[in-house]
Amino acid sequence: MVARVWSLMRFLIKGSVAGGAVYLVYDQELLGPSDKSEAALRKAKEVVPPAMYQFSQYVCQQTGLQLPQLPNPPKINFPIRESWNSGIIRVMSALSVAPSKAVQYSKEGWEYVKEHTK
Repeated sequence: MVARVWSLMRFLIKGSVAGGAVYLVYDQELLGPSDKSEAALRKAKEVVPPAMYQFSQYVCQQTGLQLPQLPNPPKINFPIRESWNSGIIRVMSALSVAPSKAVQYSKEGWEYVKEHTK
């Protein structure tokens, strides 16, 4: 009985985290224009480190544990817009030529089979 309750709790927690992530992506319009994605990333860079520090201080106060000071996160200056757009362009170009490539490869395969069965 306890195992079933525990597995149900794990499922509900995982589902809640996944649902929260989907809601956050939708709410922040992260799958929309890249300008909004970059703005959300800048906002996260400003908000997350202080929140993590406050949370660690809260945990230390509540538990009496001393957490070691974490190193500063690396500074990443990466042009998301360029890499995102180039990735999307490559995927879409591959999908657009897939039908013609499939026809070409099937013709080549058929010719190969016809030559080797004579």
